[in-house]
Amino acid sequence: MQIALPPLAWPLGLAGLLPFLGLLVAVLLGQVWAAGALAAYGATILSFLGAVHWGLMLAAPWQAARTRLVGGVLPSLLAWVALLAPVRLGLGLLGLGMIALVMVETVATRRGLLPMAYLRLRWVLTAGAATALLAASFTVR
Repeated sequence: MQIALPPLAWPLGLAGLLPFLGLLVAVLLGQVWAAGALAAYGATILSFLGAVHWGLMLAAPWQAARTRLVGGVLPSLLAWVALLAPVRLGLGLLGLGMIALVMVETVATRRGLLPMAYLRLRWVLTAGAATALLAASFTVR
């Protein structure tokens, strides 16, 4: 699928990494509140990423609707579980969840269900977000 992203997609996507990076720095500096804030932001973003698949299903309901519906709900359920878990475990779950979702999206792109331009953006953003979440999970006690 060859669709160009809107010009603002990259700058806005990269801006979305700022809370991940800022909160990671706060975690590394020992700010007690920062790990919970990072988990909350990570859960919000993971849920948002799942919602993308519902939007795609609504735009093209004949293309793998069941898979897209399930794929749209699982990230938010994982995010919820991550927020209920101890913060160290939750941060790890969120980081791994983001990696798992972009891997699923890679398969979907190969099947023509997602545009390659979206996948490129997702890999860059996932690298930043997952790195922050996983680094924080190894730092928090």
